[in-house]
Amino acid sequence: MIGALATPALYRGLSGLAAPAIHCWLVRRRGQGKEDATRFPERLGHASLARPSGRLAWAHAASVGESLAVLPLAEHLCEKGLRVLITSGTVTSAKLLEKRLGESMMHQYVPVDRPAAVKRFLDHWRPDVAIWVESELWPNLVLTTANRHIPMVMVNAHMSERSAKRWRHMPRLIAPLLSAFDACLAQSEEDANRLRTLGAATVKLAGNTKFDAPPLPSSDRALAGLRQETVGRPHWLMASSHPGDENAAAKAHIALANDFPRLLTLVAPRHPERSKAIVAMLRGRGLQVAKRSTGDHITPDTEIYVADTLGEMGLLYRASTIVFVAGSLANHGGHNPVEPALLGNALLAGPDMRNFDDACHVLESADALTRIKSSDDLADALTPLLRDAALTQKRAEAANAAARALSGASDQALTEIMQLLDDVVEPAYARA
Repeated sequence: MIGALATPALYRGLSGLAAPAIHCWLVRRRGQGKEDATRFPERLGHASLARPSGRLAWAHAASVGESLAVLPLAEHLCEKGLRVLITSGTVTSAKLLEKRLGESMMHQYVPVDRPAAVKRFLDHWRPDVAIWVESELWPNLVLTTANRHIPMVMVNAHMSERSAKRWRHMPRLIAPLLSAFDACLAQSEEDANRLRTLGAATVKLAGNTKFDAPPLPSSDRALAGLRQETVGRPHWLMASSHPGDENAAAKAHIALANDFPRLLTLVAPRHPERSKAIVAMLRGRGLQVAKRSTGDHITPDTEIYVADTLGEMGLLYRASTIVFVAGSLANHGGHNPVEPALLGNALLAGPDMRNFDDACHVLESADALTRIKSSDDLADALTPLLRDAALTQKRAEAANAAARALSGASDQALTEIMQLLDDVVEPAYARA
């Protein structure tokens, strides 16, 4: 009943009244290290950089995955002569983007969704086009942008059944939000149908720009060092682990240890700040653990290597041949399987890969991805790959070929965006 009463006007009024509480919430997050203390004013809409001259594309990406996904499109836009502003809401995404942005790109934290902060942000940046990555829809930000007649595109548009069910209880809020977009470029037919049902006007099937990204980078020196420490040892990587995944890795390692006495398990936590607790849990199970962030080396006695550093997934994927895509055993929706596929890995994943259903379907059809039902099945799924290098190589080659076939969404998004820019009579940078 309450959801049915939700409207943009009601949301705007309540978010304005809640400004003091929102500010206190942000300050508390800053104290917890969840906000960047050095750039805190950006969250209130105060820019820390000058607006560059010329045409500016603004892309909003919620966190790490979305930020990396928009980079191929951002590079194409820069090649067309635009500057690109990328906003995100997490410290982790900001740190990763620092290392990846081209010279015509810049990053700011997205303003909190209060009217005053949104106004300050848009007054300063005056974007010529706004690009939302996936479906993090902040009502004030979306509708204020639309009210300024700034063309808007949603790329990698995604609407899970769970999210759609929630939005159906707020029809008077979601319909104006989705109809504000000039185009919604959906990842899949299912996403497209849900978006249309909820009120999106122009929906096109385009795929996912995440699959257009080049292979993740790595340091040649670091890779040589890691390969030297793992040479001759059977090993596998649990990539981007969440709570519970590390227990599954430990259980699988212990189950496999008799058949593979020199086995090495690499664990890369999605949130490195959890590494202390992860190491304590693993050592509590009697395992010998080394931790990358403290400079530990992999010795012959090391059983688990916790790779708790930022921006090194490209290194870890290159050093591995078998990767379990974590976040797929519980309610997290998995992570991008194309990244390890492009770097020569045989892939495994759990039952919950809902955020990458289309990619998983392609990979499974190519016999390049093994799915397990629960953590109890992990050791059995790893066994043939650890035992048979030829099988692992065959699966890795199939994964690489299937991943390359998924590309193309960035080109379609670029065409759509450039058409919208061509239709603009007066560019934003010419408007004071």
